[in-house]
Amino acid sequence: MEDLRGIIRDVPDFPKQGIIFKDITPLLRDGSAFRKAIDFLYGHYKDKDIDVVLSVESRGFILGSVLAYKLGAGFVPVRKKGKLPYKTHAVTYDLEYGKDTLEIHEDAISPSDKVLIVDDLLATGGTVQAVAGLTEKMGGDIVGIGFLIELTFLKGRERIKDYEVISLIKY
Repeated sequence: MEDLRGIIRDVPDFPKQGIIFKDITPLLRDGSAFRKAIDFLYGHYKDKDIDVVLSVESRGFILGSVLAYKLGAGFVPVRKKGKLPYKTHAVTYDLEYGKDTLEIHEDAISPSDKVLIVDDLLATGGTVQAVAGLTEKMGGDIVGIGFLIELTFLKGRERIKDYEVISLIKY
């Protein structure tokens, strides 16, 4: 997967000064690279009888929906507060610079659903930790958590150490 690393574009000082943003759009644009990333995730999870792939907006939707299709599973979007049209469950969690709230439809996960959480990037782990807690509160059984990119120096994996976690590209 290291060959995919060279396709990811670094954008300095985005979204704020001092941050180096990992832009996955060049990888998404490259059909062969995108296929390789999805096929890797699919190969890892294809025999795990996953019912639902859950992803957080917005870049996570791209990976999660394609993977759900390949796995023959349902897709569940987790969105920022106020963006879902039906009754929701919410989780509020701490960010490095404040708080955020995410929501999921109250009927999106059934008790004992086997859930795969997929996102584009693991940084500090706060978002995925919150989503995992919400998933379990709804009765979902988390089969694994998969990422395209992991920023290992931020130690986000420590916050989700009770789950099987894979990432394709590590920085």
